[in-house]
Amino acid sequence: MKIVTDDSLPIDLTFVIPAYNEAARLPEVLRVVQQAACIHEILVVDDGSCDGTAEVAAAHGMRVLRLPVNSGKGSAMRAGAVAARGDILLFLDADLRDLTPAQVDALVHPVVTHQAEMSIGIFKGGRTLTDLAQVISPNISGQRCLYRDFFLTTPLVEGSRSGIEVLITAHARANNMPITVVDLPGATHCMKEEKLGPVRGAIARWRMYAEIVTTLRRYHRVAARGASKASK
Repeated sequence: MKIVTDDSLPIDLTFVIPAYNEAARLPEVLRVVQQAACIHEILVVDDGSCDGTAEVAAAHGMRVLRLPVNSGKGSAMRAGAVAARGDILLFLDADLRDLTPAQVDALVHPVVTHQAEMSIGIFKGGRTLTDLAQVISPNISGQRCLYRDFFLTTPLVEGSRSGIEVLITAHARANNMPITVVDLPGATHCMKEEKLGPVRGAIARWRMYAEIVTTLRRYHRVAARGASKASK
């Protein structure tokens, strides 16, 4: 599908929404993206869910890519990027709350108008805990728009799991990519402790942090090897 930028150049755009057991929360996100002003393809990637996530997405008229087993967020995003028809991708989390159609358009705008090569959405004025997490580490935001080709050439995406966002940002910075931060006033998301309970949620959170650290370490090792080869 097409959107038109300010300079009237048609751009293909795909919204990719990775989802794992988000049947209860996904409909709110889908209603918002369907109201966005930009015309778009919406692709929900069901990452091996067991709660009917794929069926919920299909019932809302979405194109659905269903992975047979849970492979982690990075692998789900890559599967979506490979299947996407658009040249530009907008990734959105499936558990967002209080996102608006205007904010979706604001995330897309800097990239399709060539003001930046990637935009990152940051929660602001929603809930204290989710706001604080992104103040401390904005690189973990799952709301971002970027070119499909760049994403598909980012190393180590497969297996990065929850480290995917910091991986994308690290690779973008290593390539001097212009990045724009877009505030998402009032938007937030469902925290792991709310989904899984305090104990399982805390374990999942620490697992996420471990995956982020592991992914960054792997990326820096790969980058260092590449720099060493280039210098020879």
